[in-house]
Amino acid sequence: MEESDNDPVRFLQYLLTALQEIVPTIRLDLLDMVEGIQPASFQALIKILINEIAKQDIHFVLVMDDFHLIQDQLILDIVAFMLDHIPTQQMHLMLITRSDPPLPISRLRVRNQMVEIRADQLRFTPGEVAAFVNGEMGFDLSAEDIAAMDARTEGWIAGLQLAVLSMQGCKDVPGFISTFSGSHHYIVDYLADEVLKRQDEQTRSFLLQTSILTRMCASLCDSLVDLESAEHPLDGQSVLESLQMKNLFIIP
Repeated sequence: MEESDNDPVRFLQYLLTALQEIVPTIRLDLLDMVEGIQPASFQALIKILINEIAKQDIHFVLVMDDFHLIQDQLILDIVAFMLDHIPTQQMHLMLITRSDPPLPISRLRVRNQMVEIRADQLRFTPGEVAAFVNGEMGFDLSAEDIAAMDARTEGWIAGLQLAVLSMQGCKDVPGFISTFSGSHHYIVDYLADEVLKRQDEQTRSFLLQTSILTRMCASLCDSLVDLESAEHPLDGQSVLESLQMKNLFIIP
């Protein structure tokens, strides 16, 4: 997904094109129909797709990557409808996202219709850190250095990759590892390009003004950050809850 995909017509065109590869009974003329139909008819089109998929003797997974970029409510309604009516004998839907999407997740969770893979399960274990750094990248770090790398990156593979790039040609690798942190320029560049610039000005301002804190609560944030001057005033509690939902820099 890209930010430009927040267009229901484009989303449906991509969806139809992807499904047509494995469900040949999806007619080509449905693609032409998408541009001419009204939003109220989108659900009817999805019903046609679901019925066609249910007729097939196949089993596949439809993957939607970077789903956190989707903000259009109509698209979210389409995906929610799919989740409620998906023919699970034929199809599973995989959403890859940096934050919890505004979909009926709790309902799916209660029904045991969802498998969640969270950050804790994606982190490298110390053994995997050793295999990556010493095996894949060709270093010869001690068990102590590997443990320090694991602690400093918290098993974050992108952080490990950036650390390895920094260690290449480094004369004092143990010294570098002991000082490696989020303030390293590779880390800063990555977070600025991939995370911070995607946030609105209010969120960036909140993160900047609270960055001096090692622990925080809503009332402390309220006293420290001037949210009243924002175009859409918020309180510290709502901002913290939003950051937690988006997995942005805080650990509750």
